[in-house]
Amino acid sequence: MTMNRRRALLVGAALTVSLLAAGCGSSGDGGPGGGSGEAAKPAGVSDADVTNALNTGGSITVWAWEPTLKQVVADFQARYPKVKVSLVNAGTGNDQYIALQNAIKAGSGVPDVAQVEYYALSQFALGKSITDLNAFGAGELDGTFTPGPWSSVRVGDAVYGLPMDSGPMALFYNKEVFDKHDIQVPATWEEYAAAAEKLHRADPEAYITSDTGDAGFTTSMIWQAGGKPYTVDGTSVGIDFGDAGTRRFTAMWQKLIDAELLSPVTGWTDAWYKGLGDGTIATLVIGAWMPANLESGVKAAAGKWRVAPMPQWEAGGRATAENGGSSLAIPEAAANKALAYAFVKYAAVDEGVRARVDGGAFPATTAQLQDSAWRDKEFPYFDGQKVNQVLADSAGKVVTGWSYLPFQVYANSVFNDTAGKAYNSDTTLADGLKAWQDASAEYGREQGFTMK
Repeated sequence: MTMNRRRALLVGAALTVSLLAAGCGSSGDGGPGGGSGEAAKPAGVSDADVTNALNTGGSITVWAWEPTLKQVVADFQARYPKVKVSLVNAGTGNDQYIALQNAIKAGSGVPDVAQVEYYALSQFALGKSITDLNAFGAGELDGTFTPGPWSSVRVGDAVYGLPMDSGPMALFYNKEVFDKHDIQVPATWEEYAAAAEKLHRADPEAYITSDTGDAGFTTSMIWQAGGKPYTVDGTSVGIDFGDAGTRRFTAMWQKLIDAELLSPVTGWTDAWYKGLGDGTIATLVIGAWMPANLESGVKAAAGKWRVAPMPQWEAGGRATAENGGSSLAIPEAAANKALAYAFVKYAAVDEGVRARVDGGAFPATTAQLQDSAWRDKEFPYFDGQKVNQVLADSAGKVVTGWSYLPFQVYANSVFNDTAGKAYNSDTTLADGLKAWQDASAEYGREQGFTMK
C-alpha cells in the first residue's frame, strides 16, 4: 500500500465487463463463491514440484508497483541463481488491472505473478482469471496471516492470493497542534467530533482532518462501525447502505460536513502534503502503511506526529478495520505456476517478508507482528515512539465478516459521482450512499448478477 493507492480511482467499465464475461455462471458451477473451491488447478502439484521448479530454474514475470519487491526479487535470485525474475511496473492499481485483463483477453503477455489489491481480488476471481492457490497447499497457511488480509484473499473455500501487506487503521495526529490547543487524544468518535470543533474554533485555518469524498475511507469507516453493506454469494449480491453500522458512521460524519469541520483539501495533492506539514490538517485516520509516506512526503513535520488507536464508537471498544493492502496472485494463464508460487510464498511468507518490512512495508504475517524487535522499533520521525506496537495491536482487532463487491473496482470509480456529492452540494451523506448503492446495483444487474 503506497500513496498511489489513494489517488483518484478511475477505471473504464470495459474492465469489469471483460472480467465477468466468463464468470457469471451459477454458483454451483465451481466458480468463485460457490463454496467448492474447484477453480481450475494445475494437476498433481506438490511441494516437491515447487522445489523441483526452483532447482530446474527458468524465468517468471512479476507485475507489481510496490517498491519493496525490488529487494525481494534481488534476494530471491541470489538464493536461486537458476531463476530469473523480471519485475515490471505495468501501472499502479487500476492501470495495471486494465493492462492485465487486456493481456488475458489477448492470450499473450500475461505475467506469472500480479499484485492485486484486496478490494479488486474478488473481481478477478469471479472472472476466473486467477488461480486457486489451494492447488499448492495455500489453505494450510491459515493462521499465518492476520484475519483481515487472510479473509480478503479467500472466496468460499478458494485462496486466490497470498497477503503481501495489510492496512489496519489507526489515528495519526499532530501532537504539536493538539498540545497548542489543549486537545486530548480522542478515544471515541464523539470525542473526535468535539476535538474537530474545538480546533477549528481556535484556529479557523486548521481542521481535524481532510475529506472530499473517498470510497476506500468511507467503506473502512463503515467496516469499523460494524456495517456489512455488501453480501456476496456467488453471483447473488446484496448492497444495503441503510444498515445499522452505515447509519452510525453517516450520522457522525454528517455533523462534521454540515459544520464545515473537514478540510476541503483533497488527499495526496500538494496542498494536502502542505497541510500535513504546517498543522492545518491535524489528523489522519488511515492504514498502517502511512508512516513511510509521512516520512518521505512530510519531512517538515518530523518529530510532531504520533500514532494512537483508532477512535471507537463505544467507550472501551476495541474495533478496527482494514484500509488498503495488496496480495500476490497467479493468473490462470501464467506459463510457470510452480515457479510463480515459489516466488509468491517467498515474498509473502518466507524470507521476503523481512526484506519488505525493512523497506517500510507493514506486514500481514502474525509472526512478524509478534516479533519483539520489530514491535519495539523506535521511529525518529515520531519522536522515538514505538509506532509498530499500536499498529500491530490494531491488526488483531479488525472486525470480521467484511466483504467487498465482486465489481468493487467499478463501484469505487463512481463513488465521487454519487456519494461524493455530499461534500460539495446539499446532498446528505446518507442520500449519497443510497445513490452509490443504486448505481452499483444497476451495474451489477447489467453484468448478469442477481442483485438483492
